[in-house]
Amino acid sequence: MEFSRLLHRFTQRIHPIAQAAPKVIGLSAIGMGLTLSLGQSLQAERSSERSRQNRTVAEALKPQRSANTTADSITAATVSHQPASHYAITPERRALLNTIRFAEGTWKDGKDLGYRILYGGGQFQDLSRHPDRVVVKRYTSAAAGAYQFLPGTWQEVAHRLDLPSFAPEHQDQAALHLVKKRGALQEIDRNGLTKAAMNQLAPEWASFPTHAGKSAYGQPVKSHDELVAFYRTNLSQLRRGA
Repeated sequence: MEFSRLLHRFTQRIHPIAQAAPKVIGLSAIGMGLTLSLGQSLQAERSSERSRQNRTVAEALKPQRSANTTADSITAATVSHQPASHYAITPERRALLNTIRFAEGTWKDGKDLGYRILYGGGQFQDLSRHPDRVVVKRYTSAAAGAYQFLPGTWQEVAHRLDLPSFAPEHQDQAALHLVKKRGALQEIDRNGLTKAAMNQLAPEWASFPTHAGKSAYGQPVKSHDELVAFYRTNLSQLRRGA
C-alpha cells in the first residue's frame, strides 16, 4: 500500500511535466526552424548584395566612351570630304583672277587655253596634275597653268584644299587661296584692285608691281595703270554679264 501511494504521488507530479514536454519540444523545434530560416535569408540577402556590388564594380571598370565621340567622328568625316570650292567666285574676284592671267601672259582672250600654258608660252594637255615640266627660256622655270604655279606651290595648296586635279576650277581656287595667304583678298573684296593689293601680290606673281612700280624679282612687270585699267574693264563686263 505504501508503495502504491508513492507511485501515485510520483505519477501525479510527473504528469504535468510529461504534458508540457511536447509543447517545449515543439517550441524548440519552431525556434530552431526560425533560426535556420533567418540564417538562410540573411545569407541569401548577403549573396544578393555581393552580386549587386560586383555588378557596380564591373560597370565602373568599363571603358568610358567620350561624349564627343560621335561629334568628333562627324567632324572628321566632314573635313575629309570637303568640296573643292572653298572660295566663292564673285565678279570682283573673277576680275582679279583674269587680271592675274593678263599680267602673267595666260589671258588668251579669256579662253580655257590659258589654263594649259607652260612658262615660255608652250602648252600641255593633261590637266589631271601639274605638268612639272622645266622650261629653259630667258629664265629656267617649271611654272604652269593660268596663274603660273610652281610645282612646289601647287602641291602645297592642292594638298591644303584637297584639289584632285589641275582642272581650271581647281586652279582658280588655288589662286584665290594664294591671294588670301598674301593678305590681299579682303582688300580686293572691299576696294577692288588697289596699289596696296598689288604690292601684297607682288611677291607671289612677279608680273605684279610693288609700291615702287617694280617687280619683286627683277623680272618684266606690268604697271599699276595697266592692271587697274584691265581690272576695271573686265569687272564692268562681268557685272553686265558680258
